[in-house]
Amino acid sequence: MSRQDDKPLAAGGKLFVVATPIGNLDDLSPRARATLAQADLIAAEDTRHSAALLRHHGIATRTLALHEHNEREASADLVRRMQGGANIALISDAGTPLVSDPGYRLVRAARAAGIPVSPIPGACAAIAALSAAGLPSDRFAFEGFLPAKSAARRAALQVLRADPRTLIFYESSHRIVESLADLAAEFGGEREAVVARELTKQFETVLDGTLAGLAQRVAGDADQQRGEFVVLVKGAGDDDDAAKLIEGLRVYRILSAELPPSRAAKLAAEITGAPRKALYSAQGPREA
Repeated sequence: MSRQDDKPLAAGGKLFVVATPIGNLDDLSPRARATLAQADLIAAEDTRHSAALLRHHGIATRTLALHEHNEREASADLVRRMQGGANIALISDAGTPLVSDPGYRLVRAARAAGIPVSPIPGACAAIAALSAAGLPSDRFAFEGFLPAKSAARRAALQVLRADPRTLIFYESSHRIVESLADLAAEFGGEREAVVARELTKQFETVLDGTLAGLAQRVAGDADQQRGEFVVLVKGAGDDDDAAKLIEGLRVYRILSAELPPSRAAKLAAEITGAPRKALYSAQGPREA
């Protein structure tokens, strides 16, 4: 039973988590439009950005800014309003709120107060890109935005490069070239990937190929460096020898901090399927 189910519902209003279009304004569902029009207040990530969507659909509901810098303080006030009977709709600049966007604290505070929270589903850039990518979709992992600095980004990618699931990242225009280069360096240039840009907008493109090929193509085309990006990378396969070796080395270095090198290499090989001799000969630096 969920935390909300454990508590009696508070008398009063309700919180609606409303997905909005990621580009094409006509992608707003009829139910989402009705919910926004009938709400007492819309909590929007950027009221100026959301104004265009609301005008397009003839929605006159008052808006209030709720973003990462004021969410903690604003949530308490919004909960009080809902306890007083107000119905509030939460939207982000685009797509489904809370997916790499603000809203978590408000939803958590509302549920803790016993206020009903209802999702109004719709667009999500990660899922839209996955549906058009042609990569395995039975298992996937959404990783959001990678770290801004290359060293931290590559460290984060090292943890993921042996993951068998399709990996989904968001990226910005001013980092897409560097991020693709780091992905190719850490995952191997031959790994299959897709770069989806400006989904549902006028200049939508979905490029597929290897990481090395995509990195080169985007770096050489200024038009492909503009807009908002979803990058999808095929997971490491069971027969991916490079991925096995990478994971084997990671496990070996952890075990070798406590065990003799030969024993650590033997166990790491059994755990990961990597060649024992390759692990032992690597003799990488031990982890503290």
